[in-house]
Amino acid sequence: MLAELLHLAPSVVRAERNHVILEHVYTERRVRPLNLFIEENDAARAEAAILDYGQCIKDLAAANIFAGDLLLKNFGVTRHGRVVFYDYDELAPLTDCRFRAFPEPRSPDDELAAEPWFSVADHDVFPEEFVSFMVPNGPLRDAFAAAHGDLLQRDWWCAVQDRVRNGELVDTFPYPAARRLRQV
Repeated sequence: MLAELLHLAPSVVRAERNHVILEHVYTERRVRPLNLFIEENDAARAEAAILDYGQCIKDLAAANIFAGDLLLKNFGVTRHGRVVFYDYDELAPLTDCRFRAFPEPRSPDDELAAEPWFSVADHDVFPEEFVSFMVPNGPLRDAFAAAHGDLLQRDWWCAVQDRVRNGELVDTFPYPAARRLRQV
């Protein structure tokens, strides 16, 4: 295994005397992809997972992380039922993103055109478009929209960016509200 590590990752793995030094390591929980979890579980468990998916996105945003690819398959459900993000190839600092409202078409032809009728630059994000791919139609989408409809609004994302830029630290919890200690 050491030979393979040294061959595949020579810039971050080295052997010195009786030690193996790993310069950069990340670990990942074993998870069930969220899209499969939803298909395989009853309505109550699927709804709990979809609601935690929304909370996961909000927690990432509070930490100045924009996941980039918000497809269900890029999130997973842990053995404790928590949703985590695990597809790191499109991560960006939230503050680098430019959240925009989706422009109104100038004419009916604009909506049918193969190319957009407006400019799109790198880091442009249109939250209104998220709903079409984030959650499947039906009761899960309704539950998600009721709890996390703000994720589909430009203003919410811009407000979080402002909070991050102002240095506000937002508490995020690795466990559901029902398991937190209550202040008396």
